[in-house]
Amino acid sequence: MIRMHKFLLFASLLYLISSCTMPARQGAIPDNTARYLPAFDLEGHRGARGLMPENTIPAMIRALDLGVTTLEMDTHITKDRRVVLSHDPYINHEHDLQPDGSEIPAADKHKYVLYQMDYATIKSFDAGSKFYDKFPQQEKLPAYKPLLSDLIDSVQTYLQQNELPQVYYNIETKSKPSGDGKLHPAPDEFVDLLMEVIEAKGIAEWVIIQSFDVRTLQVLHRRYPHIKTSLLVENVKGLNKNLEALGFLPDIYSPYYRLVTPKLIKDCHEKGMKVVPWTINELQEMKRLKEMGVDGLISDYPNLYREL
Repeated sequence: MIRMHKFLLFASLLYLISSCTMPARQGAIPDNTARYLPAFDLEGHRGARGLMPENTIPAMIRALDLGVTTLEMDTHITKDRRVVLSHDPYINHEHDLQPDGSEIPAADKHKYVLYQMDYATIKSFDAGSKFYDKFPQQEKLPAYKPLLSDLIDSVQTYLQQNELPQVYYNIETKSKPSGDGKLHPAPDEFVDLLMEVIEAKGIAEWVIIQSFDVRTLQVLHRRYPHIKTSLLVENVKGLNKNLEALGFLPDIYSPYYRLVTPKLIKDCHEKGMKVVPWTINELQEMKRLKEMGVDGLISDYPNLYREL
């Protein structure tokens, strides 16, 4: 009996010690997801698209100054196999200018396909000077589509020089089956080229790869399981069907914000996924979603986060 008493006492002490040293759990998320992602993620969409030219270095720097925890961005692959920041697969005539400063005719709106252009040519186009009527508050200045590698260098240097905390990079692979070989390489090559940059820069632990294209996420899950993934969703198929199509549980489920419900949040948390919707540009909607229980927000106007 005495030996049994000592054993139980010892077991109790072990339990108490382990309980004290375990990382604190956040919310209802049952796995360790919350330990390596922000408790509440404030993301600058394409940097700070509402304030600066999208997917440019100035947009990312503005987002850093506004205190985001994550920089959200889009990537494409050039003809010379370099990873460049751009949402569209071509030079967009709505907000980009030709190298001589002239406008791109509407008839040529799909003429300049990034995957069919060397980066040196892409960089010669002005991605920041043209007034963009969808975002009239944008500060206009000469800018260009940067390489992901140059963007990372600029951000890391800025963080160090200004003694700012490390941020995450939420990088989207802009691809779809119909674009293979025309607008971008096949998923395996796209992911390998992207990961070459990420690993060369030593930021893998601070990277999230997001996509609507489940194929690129599947390649990541198979070849680079240490990289965090986010499934972008804009359909109404529902959580289970979207996860079934993906084939595994991503770290983040990222739906269009109007698709978010309390039940979706609860179901995602029970599966160990965070919910980070896109793209929320009104303060009241941000507050509503935060109160509902989402784990972060993606916005063109990260300046609004200060009012949360």
